Amino acid sequence: MFLYLLAIALVLLFIHVLFNYNVRARALRKIPGFRDDFIIGNALELWLPPVELFKLPRKYAQKFERIYRFWSFPFGAVVIYEPSDVEKVLSSTKHNDKGILYTILKPWLQDGLLLSSGAKWQHRRKILTPAFHFNILKQFSVTLDENSRRMADALESAKGEQVDVVPLISEFTLNSICETSMGTQLSDETSTAAMEYKNAIYELGKMFVERFTKIIYLIDFLFAMSTIGKRQEKYLNTVHTFTKRVIKDRKEYVERFGIDINEDNIDNEDTFYLTKRKTAMLDLLISAQKKGLIDNPGIQEEVDTFMFEGHDTTAAALAFALMSIANDQSIQDKIFVELDEIFGKSSRPTTMDDFSKMHYLECCIKETLRLYPPVHFIARRLGETVQLDNYTVDEGTICVILIYDMQRREDLFKDPLKFDPERFSPENNFKRHPYSYIPFSAGPRNCIGQKFAMLEMKSALSAVLRKFRLEPVTRHSDIEITADIVLRTSHPIYVKFIKREHL
Repeated sequence: MFLYLLAIALVLLFIHVLFNYNVRARALRKIPGFRDDFIIGNALELWLPPVELFKLPRKYAQKFERIYRFWSFPFGAVVIYEPSDVEKVLSSTKHNDKGILYTILKPWLQDGLLLSSGAKWQHRRKILTPAFHFNILKQFSVTLDENSRRMADALESAKGEQVDVVPLISEFTLNSICETSMGTQLSDETSTAAMEYKNAIYELGKMFVERFTKIIYLIDFLFAMSTIGKRQEKYLNTVHTFTKRVIKDRKEYVERFGIDINEDNIDNEDTFYLTKRKTAMLDLLISAQKKGLIDNPGIQEEVDTFMFEGHDTTAAALAFALMSIANDQSIQDKIFVELDEIFGKSSRPTTMDDFSKMHYLECCIKETLRLYPPVHFIARRLGETVQLDNYTVDEGTICVILIYDMQRREDLFKDPLKFDPERFSPENNFKRHPYSYIPFSAGPRNCIGQKFAMLEMKSALSAVLRKFRLEPVTRHSDIEITADIVLRTSHPIYVKFIKREHL
């Protein structure tokens, strides 16, 4: 019996040394970080409820000034939140691969623009870049304004009662991305499917977090056999069924009316032009398919990616913006002054020229994205060995960038928990490191749709604030963030909408 136990102990010791003291693990151990447990390294640190899991990186970001590490074989990561280190990683095309953290999204988004790398990413980016040309955004602004005004009109029925803004905003952003980039208007027939789609995305986010926290679920066949794996399949089917319907509807439209773009120049944004009818991003993909540049699965990948990123992240930002503006009357009054200077007492539609004059509102949006970045972290697989905070980090290591923590650092943003739009006024905008504020990422893989997102947020907020004064219900101190792929709260965000007196 003694020899049997000794043999087991030796095997476990061998596994511990093999997993936790190989070359990569030894290199990472030079960086400060989590306490190591026998054999499993740091894996148990992640076994926390979602709210506590979100707090964990915050705890370590406060404990370690600029960098720390995580190790649980075969997963090793270095975590950074120092602008100069972030710049080294994001500014180089050598670190464009997203790495293992994003593999949990593969069943959903496959090789869409968010997850693809190398030549495929470059090819897809080239196809899709013209979809966010200024002239297309100008056309989209009409649709965004119409949706924004409908949303503001719907708030009339609230009659000053508190409103849970997340469902309201989520419906607006989903309608907007469908009617603009996808060229498909949601009907009464598809409204139920749209609701199921939004619910499925929320549920998938929870499952992705659970899979990430339990390292064993990173083994695909074990995850597929688990209860959560089977539930994920159900929600993925809901999501893909909805986006396939969107693609089908637009293809039928194209078959009847054609595509309003110069197909000969589909891969050249410099010679891209528009005709009179609105052009959807999906049209670019359909046109690229006709030229043999993309296939049906490729279109599905990009539509799934942009449907998610185009509505969910923007909805989160708008919810936090409404809450933040409601909580500071002086800020709200400055927005009213700006909007009244642009529109007076008119209820006319908003033009692109009007949007360009919303300087202070833009500062409010940027400050929201600083304090509550919807994409609160990003990750890259290092394509070569780099020096980060005087530590040598080997090629192949996953580098996690904590956007949320970096943008709340007191040495970078004075009084960082205060909502202060003046940080982004022209006189203050150039006093910080360019990589200290990256809500849309940065470098070659920055968010392709950031101008669209800013336009959408300006449209929604200006439409609401032209009609209503916001009164606070949920305070900044009430916000409790739960771990998810997008910044979400564990409780609803409530705001009151009071009709402005001069209207």
